Amino acid sequence: MVRYAFPVIAGVILAAGSPILPVSSDARADACPANVMDALRAPAQKDAKPVDIRCDVTLNKGDRITQRISFSGSRASGVVFDCNGAMIDGSGTKARTVLIQSRRGSDGKWDVPTDITIRNCQIKGDLRIQGLGNNGQAKEVKASSNRDGHTQRAQAAAPTGILLDNLTFSGSVGVPLYLAPGVTKVTLQNSSFTGKASSTVVYLDAESAGNVLVGNTFAARPEWREVIAIDGSADNRIENNTFVNPLSGGVYLYRNCGEGGTFRHQSPQGNLIRGNTFQYQMPVARPAVWIGSRQGLSMFNSYCLVQPKMLLGGLDHNDGANNNTVTDNRLPGGNPGLIVDEGARNRVANNR
Repeated sequence: MVRYAFPVIAGVILAAGSPILPVSSDARADACPANVMDALRAPAQKDAKPVDIRCDVTLNKGDRITQRISFSGSRASGVVFDCNGAMIDGSGTKARTVLIQSRRGSDGKWDVPTDITIRNCQIKGDLRIQGLGNNGQAKEVKASSNRDGHTQRAQAAAPTGILLDNLTFSGSVGVPLYLAPGVTKVTLQNSSFTGKASSTVVYLDAESAGNVLVGNTFAARPEWREVIAIDGSADNRIENNTFVNPLSGGVYLYRNCGEGGTFRHQSPQGNLIRGNTFQYQMPVARPAVWIGSRQGLSMFNSYCLVQPKMLLGGLDHNDGANNNTVTDNRLPGGNPGLIVDEGARNRVANNR
């Protein structure tokens, strides 16, 4: 079956240490026809809806795409979007620049995109991947969190098997790369982040898992937060990346308490942070890696002081940042004291 984009314009979790596997699926998309490519290349109009992609795209190197782009539901599964060095410029809008999302079907079930590849792009803006909700306070996320089985529901509803390869993010958006609740098996590799970020550079939200960040350079400077937030996210691999002068923090593992009335079921556990380089140009900095950075009580989360304990499964407001591995990281210009462990049963070794 040929699956094209219909543009509208103006109107199995990876365990720590698992190898990166190539994206594979029975679903394979066909190349986009000329009218779809023309729609992508057309100048974006104010308040225009995104161009929804369900076919393979190869751009010309000199292209500058100002349209917002979405990959929605299973009809986008198997798509390869290759910018060939071209730019996706979302600087003219406050909305998502690139969005990969599940859709609720007429039968009430979630229609999930899988095995999407986005590569060789310059992205001036952000990329968000979402399923049950666009963030941890979304209505359906909050409702699900009040029942047993929340982690399984969030993961079943979220995109999975996404490959992001050789991307360059620039700009000053809040979170350049955001993985919303339940997102699994995203690989970000050979990519870089420059410019500024008003929040974290990468956010792995609650109930997400099995994601891989390898061989990337994080040179973007957050205004006040850490570079990577692992918030109730488990079994992720962060390996062989370079962090350029992360003075406001490198990688923080925590569980964001009861923010917005949503209970985070999964704790940040089973994560592997190995072989990274944290390059410092100043002697005073916040931790490069902080395991258990909030422990349920912090200046960020006043609601932790007033929300009652969640009784489902014995959940409480502690971070639960346990059974993680932080080894063989290099801290030139810094020192091993920049690795902070406030959890339990974590393996922290050979960081220097």
